[in-house]
Amino acid sequence: MSGLWDSHLHTPLCGHAAGSPAEFAKAAQERGLSGLVFTEHAPMPGWFDPGSRMRPGDLPRYLAWVGEAKGILRVGIGLEMDYHPGTDRPVAQLAGAASWDYLIGSVHHIGAWGLDDPQWKEEFGQRDLEELDQAYYQVVIAAARSGLFDAVGHLDLPKKFGQHYPASKAALAALDAIAAAGLALDYNTAGLRKPAKEVYPGRVLLQEAIAREIPLVLGSDAHRPAEVGWAFPEAAAEVEQLGGRLVHFLGRQPVEVGERP
Repeated sequence: MSGLWDSHLHTPLCGHAAGSPAEFAKAAQERGLSGLVFTEHAPMPGWFDPGSRMRPGDLPRYLAWVGEAKGILRVGIGLEMDYHPGTDRPVAQLAGAASWDYLIGSVHHIGAWGLDDPQWKEEFGQRDLEELDQAYYQVVIAAARSGLFDAVGHLDLPKKFGQHYPASKAALAALDAIAAAGLALDYNTAGLRKPAKEVYPGRVLLQEAIAREIPLVLGSDAHRPAEVGWAFPEAAAEVEQLGGRLVHFLGRQPVEVGERP
């Protein structure tokens, strides 16, 4: 897997992961990866999903802890930032709080509902799935247009628990917004470990992204070292077969796979 970076990784600071950054780096080295970019769940206002992310006071520890992995492998540091209507200002402030390498904008909530949280998955049975699809991608479009991020995370996340959707007009409109904003797309293999049983985004949306010349950023969304680089050979081969472009980010700038900045 020479030249490939894993650019979506979490640490125990989010409250639901295990393993130190050095352990993640050693696992990546064993699997032949060229580098890692850590993207811990960013702090948010105290009322917003407080049990699933860093606290503001954790940032110095996060920066130092990830720094310990740099002696093992090339390492960047970033954040996975939630986009939620009304939180633009604190997210923008955090984006300027350090010299980040990569900022992912992800949508995990529709209103108060954490749609990817296993304890609330029954809510899917109470929703009109077409309306859910529309509501979700409207927030993704707002995230893409916000100017805050380098990439959009796990685009078709609502399929996580096995509710597969066609490539809807709403999803295609989100890809149009991502392309217009010059953003990349998280090509996230965590979906293979979930009931969805496919990468985020799925093949049809991947083809649509490539048709729009949106670059792809490989990420395992690993929450433990054993998940680093999950199914990367297959994922990279899929992108290559379809004529896509793989990058990772350093200093908020895209770097082509195999290129040294």
